[in-house]
Amino acid sequence: MARQNYVFTSESVSEGHPDKLCDQISDAVLDALLAEDPAARVACEAFATTGTVVIGGEIGLSDKKKLGEYMGHISQIARDTIRDIGYEQEKFHWNTCHVHNYLHEQSAHISQGVDRDGAGDQGIMFGYAVDETPELMPAPIQYAHAILRRLAEARKSGAEPMLGPDAKSQLSLRYENGKPVEITSLVLSHQHKDEAQTSDDIRAIVEPYIREVLPSEWLTERTEWWVNPTGTFVIGGPDGDAGLTGRKIIVDTYGGAAPHGGGAFSGKDPTKVDRSAAYAARYLAKNVVAAGLAKRCTIQLSYAIGVAKPLSIYADTFGTSEIPEAEIERAISRAMDLTPRGIREHLDLCRPIYRRTAAYGHFGRAPEADGGFSWERTDLAEAIRREL
Repeated sequence: MARQNYVFTSESVSEGHPDKLCDQISDAVLDALLAEDPAARVACEAFATTGTVVIGGEIGLSDKKKLGEYMGHISQIARDTIRDIGYEQEKFHWNTCHVHNYLHEQSAHISQGVDRDGAGDQGIMFGYAVDETPELMPAPIQYAHAILRRLAEARKSGAEPMLGPDAKSQLSLRYENGKPVEITSLVLSHQHKDEAQTSDDIRAIVEPYIREVLPSEWLTERTEWWVNPTGTFVIGGPDGDAGLTGRKIIVDTYGGAAPHGGGAFSGKDPTKVDRSAAYAARYLAKNVVAAGLAKRCTIQLSYAIGVAKPLSIYADTFGTSEIPEAEIERAISRAMDLTPRGIREHLDLCRPIYRRTAAYGHFGRAPEADGGFSWERTDLAEAIRREL
């Protein structure tokens, strides 16, 4: 029997966090190449520090003659991403930072397996869903994201010009009978522009926005607020701390409430099952819960490089379903083609929809008209029920 009464904590980071900046550059490169060629192969990593961005990895286009042309666009893609995030600091400015491009053509030994419709690599991927929020996400990570998204909106609109792009949030939620009922502590560290501003000054700016997005009954007189607890936070972004693609995988997924296979998502095209099969596993878990078959569900998929079919399918409903997990595993394997090609086609993943995923979580987002966040749809629920 799962614990029913406990406190659980998750954190999020803003789009201006150094690691998230790198994730967005990697996914902006991916989007640019997929816009040119839906069959593009991309494994793009970025590193950022004071005044410098380094981009490396492998790319491939169906028309190899166009590779050289796109190499010339990489620097501007990075600068445009940095500008959109909002970095115009003396030591990290979109227009003056040095951008070094070390991308090269994808290894033929990797591409040969994908060309036969196999997986782009071996690995294990997890998906998770729980009925404690409307989005079927764990509440701590969902609301930690919501705080930072709302503050970014206020900053970018000009409503809060004294806030900088870099920020981190953290929520500790108390659960009773398996449901979140109270925030025991709230942590926010937000970059600001005036060294004279105190922690109290920053709290006065951010608190109204935080209260907008949190359920009011969760904030009580017992809630501990820790806003900029170290004091001044003016030096932020890559000038304050180096960033690297793929270093915030728990922020990207379920905030630690569910297992993670270990593979990062950003900068990888959908032939890489690290990304596409993790999206498929979330899609399946969410549809199991949306179908009313369980209140909580984890799905694990595993693959081998060059092999099309998944090596294993595992479901765990944590005692919240009357249907044996083995039957759920059989049902989801019949309801959806879980080969790498089947996943890409079912979720329509070969399109430029990825930079938007690279901040504020890949899951718990609304499906979009152009196919973004297609793995958040609940259109497979009826098909899974029929297969039981």
